[in-house]
Amino acid sequence: MSSDPCITLVTGGARSGKSALAETIAARHEGARIYIATAEARDDEMTQRIGLHRDRRGSGWRTVEEPRDLAGALARTDGQGARLVDCLTLWLSNLMADGDDPGPRVRRLCEVLGTQDSPVVLVTNELGLGIVPENALARRFRDEHGWMNQAVARVADEVWMAVSGLPLCLKPQRGTP
Repeated sequence: MSSDPCITLVTGGARSGKSALAETIAARHEGARIYIATAEARDDEMTQRIGLHRDRRGSGWRTVEEPRDLAGALARTDGQGARLVDCLTLWLSNLMADGDDPGPRVRRLCEVLGTQDSPVVLVTNELGLGIVPENALARRFRDEHGWMNQAVARVADEVWMAVSGLPLCLKPQRGTP
């Protein structure tokens, strides 16, 4: 891996500006840009959200749709340019909806992140700042999500949080994008 920051995690709440911040960070890397999408357009509202993200990015991105095998997608695209993964929250949701134990998948993701030669910017939500959910499934998702974020943050070279559209550096490696 190069000495240049390779792995960046961007977290934040809903509509905090985290995806736009992640795109700005990815744009600082020269060369091709690959958007690894974990969302699946299962309804009209999600289709609209995906379209808004695609329109904001513009035509300079190649899209790879990978809702489950994220480690594989990163391994396959390494060396092809900077990758932006949007988002880990939906990826975890996909895994848990399929009945998968996310622990081994998160560990594999972190292993693969440690081997990357090309930059990776990962987007995730910050879920644990609110009230404790009232049902067991929601509590399990919140807990698994928090553990996932901690694991990815540990292997990341830099970590950013978007708050009200403003970037907050949590683990610095470079200046503000």
